[in-house]
Amino acid sequence: MTRLAAALAALLILAGCGPSDPKAGGAITLHVGSQKGSTKAMMVASGALDGATYRVEWSEFPAAQPLLEAIGSGAVDLGLAGDAPFMFAYQGGSPIKAIAAQTVGTYPAAALSILVPAGSPVRTLADLKGRKVAATRGSIGHYLVIRALIAAHLPPDYVALVFLSPGDAKAAFSSGAIDAWSAWTPYTSTALKQGARVLVDAPGLLEVHSFDVANERTLAAHRLILADFLAREARALHWAHDHPKDFAAVLARETGLPEDVALDYATKNSRLSVPLDAKVIDAQRTVLKDFQTAGAFKTARPVDAAFDPVSD
Repeated sequence: MTRLAAALAALLILAGCGPSDPKAGGAITLHVGSQKGSTKAMMVASGALDGATYRVEWSEFPAAQPLLEAIGSGAVDLGLAGDAPFMFAYQGGSPIKAIAAQTVGTYPAAALSILVPAGSPVRTLADLKGRKVAATRGSIGHYLVIRALIAAHLPPDYVALVFLSPGDAKAAFSSGAIDAWSAWTPYTSTALKQGARVLVDAPGLLEVHSFDVANERTLAAHRLILADFLAREARALHWAHDHPKDFAAVLARETGLPEDVALDYATKNSRLSVPLDAKVIDAQRTVLKDFQTAGAFKTARPVDAAFDPVSD
């Protein structure tokens, strides 16, 4: 038994809430959010939760922002979100902490992109002047628009940002109600299959970390359980990296995504755990600065206070 497992078992016994304790109604339940089913599919397909001394109850979300809202409210204990949506939610005052980090390094082509319809006359970012660009508020899509404008030395109000959920943005994009859509896989994969064209791509503009984000109350009460889940998730990430087809098959089954779209997601979003160290945390100061440049925040919470690494 590992030190972590032994400590976790001891904690459950001392707390009088072990898995078979009828007074506690059985094992502790960890409520975990999953974006488009990806985390759930990975953990289920890899068998990473086999033998866990706690239950996991899953909730699905279309994007990071509603997931982070659920974590902040306490409806969900833990979930994975990109650094931009995490910083956006944290700066909004949400009682959340990033407790572990993952990365894909530099995004592969068409994994995070600003898209335009196939017949659009828009050929460059400069052609979008005054045009409607949809993004989910506070998402990595929103952040891509900000980074693209900064890189092109264009002001934040150069385009007319329209904040929509992924589902509403997809409908608006298909109907021609917007001129461009800043999105990520699997949304980009589906749109490209239907004839969309990449106008701006993430490679060269940003490298995105993802964070396991926990509600502060959950972190205080169940730190060892969270550490155990993260250790299992790290193993699942390695499994998914080595078995993208197997991961994609379960993802398609869990979400209803077409198999080719699920495989595209599994291939382009192959993440691995990385230390939540000073270098990673310092990179988030750039994320905050960019959001401030775009006028998203008037005041800022200390960046360092947003992070509380959990490890064994």
